[in-house]
Amino acid sequence: MARMHTRRRGSSDSDKPVADEPPEWSDVDEDAIEARVVELAEQGHSPSEIGLQLRDEGVQGTPVPNVKLATGKKVTEILEANEAEPELPEDLRNLMERAVRLREHMDENPGDHQNKRALQNTQSKIRRLVDYYRGDGVDEDFTYSYDKAVELLD
Repeated sequence: MARMHTRRRGSSDSDKPVADEPPEWSDVDEDAIEARVVELAEQGHSPSEIGLQLRDEGVQGTPVPNVKLATGKKVTEILEANEAEPELPEDLRNLMERAVRLREHMDENPGDHQNKRALQNTQSKIRRLVDYYRGDGVDEDFTYSYDKAVELLD
């Protein structure tokens, strides 16, 4: 599939190994994993950071290579079930953070035309994602603006 804002095509990445069940060496209890996921979310970690910490540090000293294989639920599903989900979807939040950084850079460097285009492309992606998440991840009447992004990210 082609990229959104260029004429190039994406390069293929390696695929995850196909697995139906967690590895034998990772025999952590589902409840312990869910409790650790909620604990990390309350500390302010995003779902992807939670997955990385579970992979690297694990639960009770045992790494968890794949939360979905171990528990049958994704990290975001666990967070929704325990009412610890973030207020904004992670991909939308990351794009908003990037747009705010680009906007601040543009205020300091008004002649930087390359970053002006990058800001326009990022804002376009944000508007598309807001339309996608409207009603589920964000309010029905939410519209993106720089001021709202700064307010939400603080």
